[in-house]
Amino acid sequence: MILGNHQLTWGERTYIMGIMNITPDSFSGDGLMVHGSPTDEMLESVKALAGRFLADGADILDIGGESTRPGSQPVASSEERRRVIPVIQMIAAEFPEALISVDTYKAEVAEAALVAGAQMVNDVWGLRADPELAAVAAHAKAAVILMHNRSKPANVEVRERLGNAYQAAEYKNLLENVRSELMDSVHVARSAGIPDDRIIVDPGIGFGKTVGQNLELIDRLGEIRSLGFPVLLGASRKSFIGYTLDLPPEQRLEGTAASVAVGITRGADIVRVHDVAAMTRIARMTDALVRRR
Repeated sequence: MILGNHQLTWGERTYIMGIMNITPDSFSGDGLMVHGSPTDEMLESVKALAGRFLADGADILDIGGESTRPGSQPVASSEERRRVIPVIQMIAAEFPEALISVDTYKAEVAEAALVAGAQMVNDVWGLRADPELAAVAAHAKAAVILMHNRSKPANVEVRERLGNAYQAAEYKNLLENVRSELMDSVHVARSAGIPDDRIIVDPGIGFGKTVGQNLELIDRLGEIRSLGFPVLLGASRKSFIGYTLDLPPEQRLEGTAASVAVGITRGADIVRVHDVAAMTRIARMTDALVRRR
């Protein structure tokens, strides 16, 4: 995949996507937004984080202005733009070597972000929430990350220490259902004119799945990879780790590391993570073990 000056060669190594939440309510406590539009002080903090992520090995910076944690409240497009566009413009200017992804399911936000300097759209609803988004991405020749999602607010269990998790997602056959619904999103992308070499799929760890279903998806990630598209794995600090280990988000580094390492052995091409330095080392070591020439 070639995006501007960036070339992503699938299968040679694992790519690292660093999470940058421009929100006040991230589940992991790493949100960089307090309230209102980004301030100069906040932009300086974002610049420092972006520089650290890139120095630590991030290949992609994923900028999001709306929390997608279970039970979170939606944000208006205008507010989401106020949060993310100044950040994307700043990163594009300060770090021209950075590959920027915008984490949004709204066409209006994606369009502004792509003009501001983003080259990828990471849509947690797989082009199914906003019918205009596929056309926006196609027109900009952007890459799209199509995530599987069966989230329903009524299916959220809330525990103060461990966070929120989905408990009642129903699947006749987990892997076949996820694969089929991902291909539905691929069809939407193709119909809008997005070529296959601009498509990445994501099984949606933590979105409309129980703890056991999340564990099974990571273990059987090769069945997602067999669809023929590069795979993004987003397991970092998520509640299935907390529920498995009985740990809050800030203590899930080792659980994330295990998920990343196993995910890579099963075929993950990109890992979306909070702890870039540690997960870069995990990915490089796992690559050395499983991608030997």
